[in-house]
Amino acid sequence: MITVRVRGHFGEYLQGRLGPDGPLGLITIPCSKTGLHAQLRCRIREAANPLAGFLRALGLADRGEVVISPLSPPGAGTGISTAKLIATARLHGWQGPTGRLMAACVAEEGASDPLAFAHPERLLWASREGRILQGMPEIPAHEIVGGYFGAPRSTDPADMVFPEVSDIVAGWQKAGKLQAFAELASESARRCLRTRGPADDPTEELSGSLGALGFVLAHTGSARGLIFPKGGVPPDAAPALEAAGITGVLQFASDDR
Repeated sequence: MITVRVRGHFGEYLQGRLGPDGPLGLITIPCSKTGLHAQLRCRIREAANPLAGFLRALGLADRGEVVISPLSPPGAGTGISTAKLIATARLHGWQGPTGRLMAACVAEEGASDPLAFAHPERLLWASREGRILQGMPEIPAHEIVGGYFGAPRSTDPADMVFPEVSDIVAGWQKAGKLQAFAELASESARRCLRTRGPADDPTEELSGSLGALGFVLAHTGSARGLIFPKGGVPPDAAPALEAAGITGVLQFASDDR
């Protein structure tokens, strides 16, 4: 039995429109604690494969049924749907260019996260177009502690109601210190909450009370997190998040692979 592991993400450092009529761009947060394990099994009975068209687009023969074991809940903004497509391609023998694989993911679902790239956090990604807009600077190592707040929210490819973030992207290109990146990520999260809700989100207040450098969220989804320097997560962080109604609390480092 063949098994693969596809790493997910934990929302975005930033996401929004690049100009009033521009594309939707994002910088993802790779996460070692999300994603999925997937296995390729022989089909017990003949049935239509819902991903047959995706496989044909990549020139791959249908070898069997893909069974996934996700590491995070659906609708959390952790990339499960994109990870499933990547796992399906790999289990069926895909060894081609990453760009072509990601384009096929967008053609299948209308949106994607750049999870097939080795360092997706260094890309400004057009999620509805499946292309790299530009390379971005490396973020200094840090830790994120977070979890899930509110109802699940799956991505709607037609949803373009996001705030303008061109100025945040420009600041990201110039930022050097972790504090600067964290402040920019917080501003993107803040604008998203003002535009998309929910109004009772506790993440910014938690960031202040726990002394975090900033906060992040899934701009579509329930994932929320606080940014701390490496080794700087306070021991009372997890209980504080749980008390605020955040579930599934987890902690990961940005340089975990």
